Amino acid sequence: MAGEAVVTVRLVRSFEHRNFKPVVFHRVDLDQTVHDFIQLVRDDITTRAGLPPPFKKHSYDTMKIIHQAHGAKTNELVMSLDDDEKLILQNGQTLRAAGVTNETEVAFFKKEDYGLFKANPKTAW
Repeated sequence: MAGEAVVTVRLVRSFEHRNFKPVVFHRVDLDQTVHDFIQLVRDDITTRAGLPPPFKKHSYDTMKIIHQAHGAKTNELVMSLDDDEKLILQNGQTLRAAGVTNETEVAFFKKEDYGLFKANPKTAW
């Protein structure tokens, strides 16, 4: 279908330690709201086989576009700290309106952790 896409969600547990795990979601409806997609991802990761327990239990609350197909990638290992206004997905929008397309990669993280890292972007190793 035209409204479905493959979206990779990068579960970010720690910016400082560069601790993340990519999870691929197939047949994602781009016309669903960001809020609904966040809930779908939360429900999925709690039961997903092969995902370590710390990733299943982390309190993710925010999504940000990292990369889109045929676009330039950031040099940051976890995700770019730039363009938050444009790239952080807003709950009331549909995925399509937020800029998500087929083969988009988004980060899923705790906003408080991101704010602390952005204020002092140092890694532990």
